[in-house]
Amino acid sequence: MLTTLLSIMIVLLLLNFPMMIPLIIAPVIIMLIYNPNLSMDLLMKQLLTGIESPVLLCVPLFIFAADIMTSGKTSQRLLDFIGAFVGHIRGGYAVTTAAACTLFGAISGSTQATVVAIGRPMREKLLKIGYRDSSAIALIINSSDVALLVPPSIGMIIYALAAGSGVSVGDLFIAGIIPGVMVFLAFAIYSVIYAKVKNIPLAEKVSWPDRFKFFRRSLLPLGFPVIIVGGIYMGYFTPVEASGISVLYAIILEVLVYKTIPWRKLPSIALSTGLVTSAVFILVAGGQLFTWVLGYARIPQQITETVLGSDPSALYVLLIVSIFFFVGCMFVDPIVVILILTPIFVPAAETAGVDLIHLGIIITFQAALGSATPPFGVDIFTASAVFKKPYLEVIRSTPPFIIMLLVIGVLLILFPQLSLALI
Repeated sequence: MLTTLLSIMIVLLLLNFPMMIPLIIAPVIIMLIYNPNLSMDLLMKQLLTGIESPVLLCVPLFIFAADIMTSGKTSQRLLDFIGAFVGHIRGGYAVTTAAACTLFGAISGSTQATVVAIGRPMREKLLKIGYRDSSAIALIINSSDVALLVPPSIGMIIYALAAGSGVSVGDLFIAGIIPGVMVFLAFAIYSVIYAKVKNIPLAEKVSWPDRFKFFRRSLLPLGFPVIIVGGIYMGYFTPVEASGISVLYAIILEVLVYKTIPWRKLPSIALSTGLVTSAVFILVAGGQLFTWVLGYARIPQQITETVLGSDPSALYVLLIVSIFFFVGCMFVDPIVVILILTPIFVPAAETAGVDLIHLGIIITFQAALGSATPPFGVDIFTASAVFKKPYLEVIRSTPPFIIMLLVIGVLLILFPQLSLALI
């Protein structure tokens, strides 16, 4: 059955159908072939079950907040603030890019929004100071992937949904902070070394009065991660409530305080959010149906018995999970991979004694790594479209970043407390 299922999906993809079509049609065809008496109402119920979870309310609200901020000046204020303090050091603009991607990721939760909001202005600055275009783009797309690791990560929300009711989105958000900081520090250190080796010129130093000016201008945008992380960590509100507050905060900042977005533009931004959200929700619904069909055919048990054996260790489970998710996200959208593979590996991970929060960090980390890795990482194509650069130019300088991320991934596997220390 699994071979037939995958064959149907591959054929539909080769026929240029979007991923949501194979994800829904392939399971339906399989059930009609192997159990023609099965009620279609049951299949429809599974589709609807996939989008019933209240935690999914986070997705459109965080996306809406990110869209508002991307349309406004939040990202530019963050860039000005960080650049004022570190822009003049060797590799300072590259460090600024990594830091701004980390902070904006903590605001938007979206890697692709981060590529657009931070990538556009920072690429121009990096090129102006002497960086090669391929190096600048590689830094941008890999730094943007921190958005999957720090709250409010949409990848973590999808993982919590796929893993089951026992996984807290709030705990996942908090657990992602240390891995996200590790990635930023690795990229910052590499950027300084790269700038010294390549003798990148120094930027002009910003005066202290101007630094304080940029700091004051950035205080309100910096309130986003403080509200989201601090509010959830202190127990003041749930992740769903945090997503609603983030929308309100974004509107207050961009519409009322900064006046960068007129009220009349909000409906068009909301429409854009609705289109993205509808695509995500169709994928989630299709993922639920796909997972149900896999469970109906006992395919997860067969895969885990074949790949993991009867009594795998926790370390072995995490290594296999990392490989499957890394390779999967190199070819398919991370949301789809998380929806399909998570239910397969969660039972084996629980049996091996793996903490499901730790497992979620490993999975979202590998999803972040895979989404910026050739041949088909989604952020590669986002950058290619945004910067109007050919595919080979975009991926040329990615190997050093991939190596750094692989090393960090191994550390997260070997030392669970790097993920669990804050919860």
